Amino acid sequence: MTQNIAFIGLGIMGLPMAKNLMSAGFNVTGYNRSEAAVNALAEAGGSKAASIAEAVAEADVIITMVPDSPDVQDVVLGENGAFAHAKAGALWIDNSSIRPDVAVSLAAAAREAGLRPLDAPVSGGEAGAINAALSIMVGGEQADFDAAKPVLEAIGKTIVLVGPAGSGQTVKAANQLIVAANIQALSEAVVFLEAYGVDTDAAIEVLGGGLAGSKVLDQKAQKILDREFEPGFRLALHNKDMGIVTSAAREAGVVLPLGALIAQLVTSTVACGDGALDHSALYNGVQRLAGKIGASQPI
Repeated sequence: MTQNIAFIGLGIMGLPMAKNLMSAGFNVTGYNRSEAAVNALAEAGGSKAASIAEAVAEADVIITMVPDSPDVQDVVLGENGAFAHAKAGALWIDNSSIRPDVAVSLAAAAREAGLRPLDAPVSGGEAGAINAALSIMVGGEQADFDAAKPVLEAIGKTIVLVGPAGSGQTVKAANQLIVAANIQALSEAVVFLEAYGVDTDAAIEVLGGGLAGSKVLDQKAQKILDREFEPGFRLALHNKDMGIVTSAAREAGVVLPLGALIAQLVTSTVACGDGALDHSALYNGVQRLAGKIGASQPI
C-alpha cells in the first residue's frame, strides 16, 4: 500500500478527506493557503508543509482538492508547482471539479513530468467527505486507477473508472446538472407547499417515500425547511460547475435546455448575494421570484 500522501487544498471537504486518509493508515502531509486548516490537520496527526514543493517531495500520491481550473493549474504547473518537485512515478489524483478540457491538458503535462494522472472529482458534499462516503468518478488509465484504489477507498464508497483522462470531469459536470435541477425542483416544491399551509415536515416524509424521493431530498429538504444554509457545498462553486456544463455542452454541439435555465437560476441566486451559502439556498431564489423576499435580503 502506498504510504506517503501530499494533500493540497484543505477546505470544507479537503480537510475531512485528509483525516480519513490518516485514519486508513496513510501518512498525510498537507498544504493549504490558510494556515488554520494546515494546523487542524497537524492536530489530527498529519504533517504540515510550508510550500507545495515541500509537501510533494516524498509523496507517493499527490491529491489536489481546490476550487477551480485556474487553481489546479496554479498548484501543479510552473517552477513552484507540484509537477516540478514530485518524484517520478508518483500518482497525481485531482479531486477538484474542473473543466474536462483542462483535465485532459493537465494529464498530458503530468505524464511529461513522469507522473501518473487521474482526474477524480467527488460528489457527496461535506457529509460525504466526513463519512468517507463520497462517490468518485475517475478518468485515466486502468493501471493507474488500480494503483490508486486503496487511496480512493479511504475517502469514498462508490468508485468507478469512467473512461480516459477528462472523463471523470465530464461525469462530474453531468452530476452537478442533475443535483442543481433536483435542488431547484425541491425548492419550488417547498415554496408551493408553504403557500398552501401544508405541514411541510409531513409532506417531505411522504414525498421521500415515493418516486419523488432522492438523496437530494434526504440531504437538503431539512436545510430548506429550517432555512439553515451553512455551506456543505457553496452556491458559488455550483455556479462555476454549471458554467462548465453549459460551456462543455456548447463545445460538444448538444442542447441542454433545462440545464441552461438551471444555470441562469443558480447565477441569479449568487448575484443576489447567496454565493457563500449552501446550494440548498436556491430556495432563496425561488422566494425572490415569488416576491417573498427582496434581492438584497438573503435569508
